[in-house]
Amino acid sequence: MPVNRNALVRYKTIDKCLQNRYRKWTLNDLIEACSDALYEYEGIDKGVSKRTIQADIQVMRSDKLGYEAPIVVVDKRYYTYEDPNYSITNIPLTDQDLNKLTDAVAFMKQFKGFSHFKELDGMVQKLEDHIYSQKTQTKPVIDFEKNDNLKGLEYLDVLYQAIIKKEVLKITYQSFKARTANSFAFHPYLLKEFRNRWFLIGIKEGAAGIMNLALDRIEGVEASELWFQEAEDFEAETYFKDAIGVSVSPKAKVETVRLYVNYQHAPYVLTKPLHHSQELIEKDHYGITIALQVQHNFELEKAILGFGEGIKVLAPDRLRRKIKERINANIDLYNTEITERGLRAAGQKLKHKGLTVLNHLYSRREIRLLGNTLHKKIGERLKNEDGVVRQLLVDQPALVQILLNRNLTRLIQHIDPNAFLVKAVFFNNAPTETHYQNWHQIERLAVLSKDSNTSAETLPDEMVRNVFCIRIHLDDTQEGNGQQLVLPGSHKKRFTREEIDLLSNNSNSYVPDLYSGSVLLMNALLLTNFSVPPTVKRRRMIHLEFTSSELPDGLEWAEILKL
Repeated sequence: MPVNRNALVRYKTIDKCLQNRYRKWTLNDLIEACSDALYEYEGIDKGVSKRTIQADIQVMRSDKLGYEAPIVVVDKRYYTYEDPNYSITNIPLTDQDLNKLTDAVAFMKQFKGFSHFKELDGMVQKLEDHIYSQKTQTKPVIDFEKNDNLKGLEYLDVLYQAIIKKEVLKITYQSFKARTANSFAFHPYLLKEFRNRWFLIGIKEGAAGIMNLALDRIEGVEASELWFQEAEDFEAETYFKDAIGVSVSPKAKVETVRLYVNYQHAPYVLTKPLHHSQELIEKDHYGITIALQVQHNFELEKAILGFGEGIKVLAPDRLRRKIKERINANIDLYNTEITERGLRAAGQKLKHKGLTVLNHLYSRREIRLLGNTLHKKIGERLKNEDGVVRQLLVDQPALVQILLNRNLTRLIQHIDPNAFLVKAVFFNNAPTETHYQNWHQIERLAVLSKDSNTSAETLPDEMVRNVFCIRIHLDDTQEGNGQQLVLPGSHKKRFTREEIDLLSNNSNSYVPDLYSGSVLLMNALLLTNFSVPPTVKRRRMIHLEFTSSELPDGLEWAEILKL
């Protein structure tokens, strides 16, 4: 039975409506939806009649087109599919359809090999494979790359129509870096696929320059009444010629990128060039050297990193440094992790010795980010507070997110699942006060009296013993910037001044090796002191105290942060 284009539009519209089970569809609703669809796709503004839609429903229910759609009426008013998973797009092809597709494939195969029809090669193979599997009821013999879970594909047809009709769209979009989505008008020029992801190329209203939007980050598309802005300098055939992928910068210069590829990966690069400008420069027994004429963008870095140890950047220097930084950051991901065995060992050392040092809880990037954030957030406070900032995390949530990374959070929860933070202090230099120069135990926690809001008296030793400290060092500790000394095993009780002098004079002190990124985990009662030279260089350190102890009535923690 021949079907005209208008009828197909109506059938697809009715099918789409009945698939939406979040809304109840009356006959008038279906008439309105079909009228809107005909106007949008065919420019027909006279609408459709009630009789036409009723006839369409009967055709869809019948086997005339092979649909046999299970359309039912609920409450004598609302139309829906009895099977919630049904759609006319899921029905198998008829023999007549398969024969027509076979003829179409045979026709398209005549153009194979012509440069103007190279884009059809993959399409012809997909169709031929699908027809073969449908006719013989066998499994496909070609498996094309696909991603059935890719988001945003539902917008492809809407975006395509907008480009054809030169219409401005209102797009709701949330990039990977944005915390929330925002809406803006967009002038679409091109749809581009790159590595099984789709991108919309165009201009954002009020902005200068071409930009791309990933379809999987689009959250909504609406029509806009704005006048369409033609692309003055945009030519799809030449716009991407100097770049790998979709990230193109009009201001970025084209550079000669020289890469060395080892012999194991060389065949893959030679048979599938990284870019159309790829040129073989040199070849020996160990590998090949190639050159590309491209812009430096994210996709270029990703392509190089994808070969792992198989590729080395020879030039330019900026790209070479960037790849080295990313490789080192990747190595940090493996080096900066704490295992269950490591957690158990840290807990045992804390219990028996009163301290342990962990060197791989923070990556170099995290330590650098922490230092930069501290300088930015509290730089002025350091000038006024003599290099010491107390209550560090009270109003600095950005620091909390960096400090309490996954590794440190796991460590804290392993030591005490109910622990919370009760003190945070930042030292820009090693402490120089007499108290810190002598052997000492923590004497007073950050506790206030609720009535007077003043510092409380020293808490019972049992409560202090349940406090553990974490000191995060942002600089190496050396003789030139002060060393920390400890007496392992001295955390079991509170000592008098005389006992401390006796212990320190008759015990071998221990100087832990502490580097940038090192974490010193210690019990609050552990005997410590700081050896500071006359000329003190910068040695930044963050001191955190944790406990799960509840305070007696009348007292409260000066600062508290639940994990």
